[in-house]
Amino acid sequence: MAFGGQAVTDDLIGYDQLMQDAMREVVRNALVQAQGPRGLPGKHHFYITFRTRAPGVSLPEHLLQRYPDDMTIVLEHQFWDLEVYPDRFRVLLKFGGSPHPVVVPFSALTRFFDPSVKFGLQFEQSDAAPPRAAAAAAQAPAQPAPPAAQADPAPQPPQEASGAVVSLDAFRKK
Repeated sequence: MAFGGQAVTDDLIGYDQLMQDAMREVVRNALVQAQGPRGLPGKHHFYITFRTRAPGVSLPEHLLQRYPDDMTIVLEHQFWDLEVYPDRFRVLLKFGGSPHPVVVPFSALTRFFDPSVKFGLQFEQSDAAPPRAAAAAAQAPAQPAPPAAQADPAPQPPQEASGAVVSLDAFRKK
């Protein structure tokens, strides 16, 4: 394949990984805004889908049994103690009447959607955490013990999410 009269060579820069890292940084920055004492601004709320068996994910065993592959959590009105680190986030949610901490590395994300503005991102599946995330995990502070909290269970997201989903497929070589 040629571009501007030149043959296209192998991508030695790793643009696909750079794009995935940049999209995960968008999610991280959105979560940082939700982390403040006032929570999410306006009507923003997030549907976050992640691979439950990915390295670094921490869920209670009964949730792993119920969601063996992936799970979607909703951050809207009733979530607590959101902590955002360079490589992961931690939040306290209530499932079946009991509060449970959920820890999700950004490398485990598969989808992110904010229906209030119809903004979505879809991530490529990767079995290994990117080296940059692994290095950040080693430098991140230890996770504190979860406090007791009360909330309603997170609602299940709609099966079909309308809105713009950014996918790298449009930019790939065919």
